[in-house]
Amino acid sequence: MSDPLAILTDDKLTEARRLDDIFRDVTGWKPRLWGKMIGYGEYHYKYDSGREGDWFATGFNMRSRDIALHIMPGYSEFPEIASRLGPHKRGKSCWYVKSLDAVDEGALRDLIAAGLKDLARFAEIKPT
Repeated sequence: MSDPLAILTDDKLTEARRLDDIFRDVTGWKPRLWGKMIGYGEYHYKYDSGREGDWFATGFNMRSRDIALHIMPGYSEFPEIASRLGPHKRGKSCWYVKSLDAVDEGALRDLIAAGLKDLARFAEIKPT
């Protein structure tokens, strides 16, 4: 698909375009669609169990009630950045925000960069 954001409805598209601009600027990579998620870069993972595969290095998806920011691999808390980000909730590798308007863009950019730096300690990241 030439424009991965084309899958989004109009009510989500404006914020998604803003996020896409931020992720492209921080990563230098083009987006790729991974199911309903917009991903930037990719890496190969292999668990101790033997399971392995390829996944995006960072990205987002627009959910009905919030925005999921995917900051891989999910091992770091980044407390200084979290304190500046604005209201959010955490999953293992996802940071959930209600709206970009409530997020500090500088902190978001720092979070994306820090997540990529952290991921690079575990895996080779390839551009998309």
